Amino acid sequence: CAASGGGSAGAASLDAPADWSEGERIAKYLARCGVASRRECEALIAAGKVSVNAQRLTSPAFKVTGRETIRVNRKVVRPPAPPRLWRYHKPAGLLTTTPDPEGRPTIYAALPKSLPRTVTVGRLDFNTEGLLLLTNDGELARALELPKNEISRKYRARAHGKITQVQLDTMKDGITVAGVDYAPIEATLERSTGANNWINVTLTEGKKREVRRALESLDMQVNRLIRVDYGPFSLGDLKPGAVEEVAPGTLVSAIGPLIPEGHRTAGRAKPPGSKAGAAKARAASRLGRRRGSSNVTPKGKR
Repeated sequence: CAASGGGSAGAASLDAPADWSEGERIAKYLARCGVASRRECEALIAAGKVSVNAQRLTSPAFKVTGRETIRVNRKVVRPPAPPRLWRYHKPAGLLTTTPDPEGRPTIYAALPKSLPRTVTVGRLDFNTEGLLLLTNDGELARALELPKNEISRKYRARAHGKITQVQLDTMKDGITVAGVDYAPIEATLERSTGANNWINVTLTEGKKREVRRALESLDMQVNRLIRVDYGPFSLGDLKPGAVEEVAPGTLVSAIGPLIPEGHRTAGRAKPPGSKAGAAKARAASRLGRRRGSSNVTPKGKR
């Protein structure tokens, strides 16, 4: 979604409506339209740059249904598009953030310019590689991140040190590292080569540097970390730097219950069964596609 050309916004103040039974908060709606993050949209409102039906907002405590004429910086905001999801093979050496004050490279500089505005589902550390999900729907990203939804993340870690399966099993009931509690972690020793070990790790919280800190608590030093699965989505044979969209039908069948109510049919997209809609979906899915890759790769076929 984006803003398109329009007239000037009125200067009048618009009070919050008394009836809050319909709609959603304006900042949340604007974020869903791809204007900016929710926090950034609240800042735009505070700066008087958002109007609804030609009246300028002075507070983010306001709900809209999408039937209003909404402008940001005098440009009309188009309705949000249906939720979309992409698999991205993040290489090591990129930050999962917007431009870095220190000038380090970010994923957004590396992603195809043809992608619409997206947010990441969680983050991967600078030196962590593998599967990173991207979406145009901030609420869907949040649903996929929430620990209460217990969506598994699977990693392959190469770690230096000596370890046994018995030691790894001590994380099954959860652990505490430097005062931080971590939910149960499943870890399986795949193989050892000299002082290096390949370990398969599955977790559901995804706290900052969780895999590295958990293994460090067992005197292991992680020197390579690859995320291979996020929920039903797998890295598969996606090459480093490649991006591939998950087909709309696959998205709904894989995580339909997590798509926020009302988002699935948002916007003005053509029905999936129509020729125009199908052509658009095929064109979008070709972004970064490699022959033989799939959106949801069956486990065990990497």
